[in-house]
Amino acid sequence: MTDSAIARRAVNSIDEAVDRAPGVQFLNGQANIRGSTGYVQGLGSRVLLLVDGVPANQGDRGGINWDLLPADAVERVEVVKGAGSALYGSAALGGVVNLITRDVPDDAHARVRVIGGGFAGPPHDVWKFRDYTGIEGGVDVTASWGRDPFRGAVAAGTRHSDGYRQQDQRDHWQVAGKGQYRLDPVTRLDVSGAWASDQYEVPLSWCLRGRCDDRGQAYQPFMVDTSGLGDHTRSDKGYLTAVVSRDPSPTVSWLARASWLRTDFTDFQRAGNDFGKANRFGGELRGVIRSDPRQVVTVGGEVAFSDVTSDIFGVHTQAEYAAYGEGEHRLGAARLTTGARIDFLAVDGGGLTAVVSPRLGAVLAAGRGVWRASLGRGFRAPSLAERFVSTFVSGIRVIPDPSLRPEEAWTAEVGHARGFADDRVRVDAALFWTEARRLIEPVFIDTLAQIQFQNLARARLAGLDLSLSAASLMPRLSATFAYTFLYARELAHDTTPTRPLPFRPRHLLTLDADYALGAASVGAAFRYSSRFERVELYETDPRVAAKVVDLHAGWTRGPLAAHLLVSNALNYIYTLVPRTLAPVRKVTVAVTWTY
Repeated sequence: MTDSAIARRAVNSIDEAVDRAPGVQFLNGQANIRGSTGYVQGLGSRVLLLVDGVPANQGDRGGINWDLLPADAVERVEVVKGAGSALYGSAALGGVVNLITRDVPDDAHARVRVIGGGFAGPPHDVWKFRDYTGIEGGVDVTASWGRDPFRGAVAAGTRHSDGYRQQDQRDHWQVAGKGQYRLDPVTRLDVSGAWASDQYEVPLSWCLRGRCDDRGQAYQPFMVDTSGLGDHTRSDKGYLTAVVSRDPSPTVSWLARASWLRTDFTDFQRAGNDFGKANRFGGELRGVIRSDPRQVVTVGGEVAFSDVTSDIFGVHTQAEYAAYGEGEHRLGAARLTTGARIDFLAVDGGGLTAVVSPRLGAVLAAGRGVWRASLGRGFRAPSLAERFVSTFVSGIRVIPDPSLRPEEAWTAEVGHARGFADDRVRVDAALFWTEARRLIEPVFIDTLAQIQFQNLARARLAGLDLSLSAASLMPRLSATFAYTFLYARELAHDTTPTRPLPFRPRHLLTLDADYALGAASVGAAFRYSSRFERVELYETDPRVAAKVVDLHAGWTRGPLAAHLLVSNALNYIYTLVPRTLAPVRKVTVAVTWTY
């Protein structure tokens, strides 16, 4: 996903753009790649986030802060589907999302991005919850200067949103910076960092009859239970990264990396405040050897240390140590890759748990097409929050399980990519198969009185990924099509029969078309997510397929660029997470000036 595709979405945070990538779906902020996660409140991510190749998942909950970086700072997004633990370790169970930030250009440059918009009101008067139109707005400013041996960039921004529901306001502030220093012709130091602060209200699920001003309705999808009015969160997070890379010869290169990720939240609630402070320190040393033009060998080691201090997670630590290696060999038109990584995990200084993640891949160029095949193992270590959480959710007690073990999965894929009509049309198809075990899920115990995260489910996820892109088939017209078919099943275990995995759509389809005329462009996108076969909690509530149409337009002239986005243009009312309304129609305008 390029910066032009991100700009076209006129997004506030990068997850709004990633959500439209083929085979990717967000459920109330949780990323799914080929159905890897579904939706479990409080569960860490089964997708690993990298920022310029550096892990950025939270140290306590294992989740992802998608607003840590300004959307305007991201040059492109790379999405790797399937198990990626052979190189990246824990959390790469379902895939990897790598945010590549903009390089610092030569000389002095500046960039200002202003964004504003408004939300549609409820489609029925009986659902109205306010007497004004909800708005959002923000501004990002970036300045950079580059001339060897030094170049650097700084950015700052803020935004506000009234939200589209009751108790949905959010305020966000952020600063970010990036610097590069050429120590000598073959050695470079890269330093980057960001800090973001949010204050936002917590809407949770919608209001049922008798729990708010229901106006005689069974539920009010735009309102919240009066018992939760006033609940809000203060969340601060930041990271610092330093990378030294050196290329002493054409055959040898290496890099050393150090990183720190900090999160700090306080939940202000009527029933009592909760807080959590967490750090994740990381280091990596990696070497690449090209002893032969047909062969590349990568070896490295990585360490990470996480700590948390919280009233609901306790005071705990987790250490991770890893070593990995991968070799790539070219044999004619074929390229073979083999590799493995071993991770050791220690919680609170206890005994080590070892996990081995091998990977085997092959790529074969045949005519105008390319065949590929891969087999790999992925895993995800339980987060400290999952192991030690002790709290109440909607009146139900959540109890800890320190004995949780890592989730594991084997993923196989066979795919083919081919160009037609002088490569104006590109087709990519892939069959995938994942066998997962020891998945962590919340389980009711003691006759529904308590919930505990447990290693329970064995699962199978198999399907088809198909994408097609067409450029210039007709003058100035381009189009993309993406479709994912997913067969997701929880396999029989104990007294539980085989059944669908919850919160996984069998069909996920995206259509996108753009028409460019000089400096202007217009386009439309359609997203379809089939009705979930199964959900957890409120299983008898009606469920519908998601059918969302977005409209967008753009105009560029000299240093100015303007983009208009009408998301959910038909104002389709639906849910992806039970009793939580999905975003309604929103009109957004983003104007960018670049010097």
